[in-house]
Amino acid sequence: MNGDRPRLPEAPAEGPTAELIAVRRGGRLSALDRLLLHSPPVAEGWNALLGALRSATTLPADLRELVVLRVAVLNDAAFEWAAHEPIGRDAGLTDLHLRVLRRPDAAGEPVWTPVQAAVLAFTDASTRAVAVPDAVFAAVRDLLDVRQVVELTALVAGYAMVSRFLVALQVPPPAGGVAG
Repeated sequence: MNGDRPRLPEAPAEGPTAELIAVRRGGRLSALDRLLLHSPPVAEGWNALLGALRSATTLPADLRELVVLRVAVLNDAAFEWAAHEPIGRDAGLTDLHLRVLRRPDAAGEPVWTPVQAAVLAFTDASTRAVAVPDAVFAAVRDLLDVRQVVELTALVAGYAMVSRFLVALQVPPPAGGVAG
């Protein structure tokens, strides 16, 4: 790791793509955004996808943040964890939940509701092995409707993409939590 700088320089925060991202972000651009701005078409697609995953799904906020934080742990994405920990807390995750999320067998711990445990098992399977075993899928399917299963699957995949980008470019954690 380079310390406090990513492997590539940040692009200038200017132009229509930067403005579009800033609208979703409430006026601030993160280091992640400024790296994406080197490719405006990729940055625009990323912004649309992550905006939808963050604010246009029917998944409850606690489930959404469980997924994001678990993917961050599994892929060792410190930026993603730092950015989403405060959001997870706002969604109702406790200190205990956040500690347990860092454990290898988090889904099996007794701190979760049945739907949280099923979502974590799905996230673990999809992130670790890509293929989701039938029993893990069935547990999620029993607790979520079809739309939510699609949204969950896209959320896990989307934040796997985010974490891989952050880790490959060695983007350091943000100060103050600007989320992806």
